[in-house]
Amino acid sequence: MPGRPGHLARWYGSSTLALLGTAAVFLFAVDRWMEARAAESIFGDIGAVPAHPVGVVFGARVYGDGTLSPVLDARVTAGVRLYRAGKVRKLLMTGDNGRKDYDEPTAMKHRAVALGVPPEDVVCDFAGFRTYDSCYRARDVFGVRSAVLITQAFHLPRALFLARALGLDVVGYAALPGLDRASLRHVRRREFLARSGAVLDAALRRPPHFLGRQEPLLADARPDP
Repeated sequence: MPGRPGHLARWYGSSTLALLGTAAVFLFAVDRWMEARAAESIFGDIGAVPAHPVGVVFGARVYGDGTLSPVLDARVTAGVRLYRAGKVRKLLMTGDNGRKDYDEPTAMKHRAVALGVPPEDVVCDFAGFRTYDSCYRARDVFGVRSAVLITQAFHLPRALFLARALGLDVVGYAALPGLDRASLRHVRRREFLARSGAVLDAALRRPPHFLGRQEPLLADARPDP
């Protein structure tokens, strides 16, 4: 039939555009919904943060000499502030230690201890490879049921969504960005896609890459001030 290849090409082209348009609408809707859902639970004023037993500090890049990247240093410093203010009794440092020569949680703990937190009140989760893994392991390995999540504002909506999908009672404390404007725009674009991935994680509820034995972290928590 004359013209059929052209008709098919136009049909496929229109269908592809329609699918891309639907995907874009979905991504945008998830992003806005997650942002709005988290807004009332994200605090920047430390005095307004409700007290919880645990502060969960999410990992980020550590340099080869063990120095924390600005993003990660801002997260750890925020966690230390919460601890000093009596808003949390333990800090759970969760990050990537997938290689022998790369260890986010230990570097995070060293920084918190250097800032005055007693070593016994800083616990390391060495298999927090993703936000979902960190939240899942906080619950199933470390026995966390109620916590303040500590990370930057761009990351908190996804972290809060995942923790709540796993049944945790959580609020968020926003650390300083630790990034320039160009870098912030880049991570915000990445977060835009990651939020839709979080919806899939919450729906499937797959166990994290590593789970391991239970290590409840509140057994020796110091008493409330």
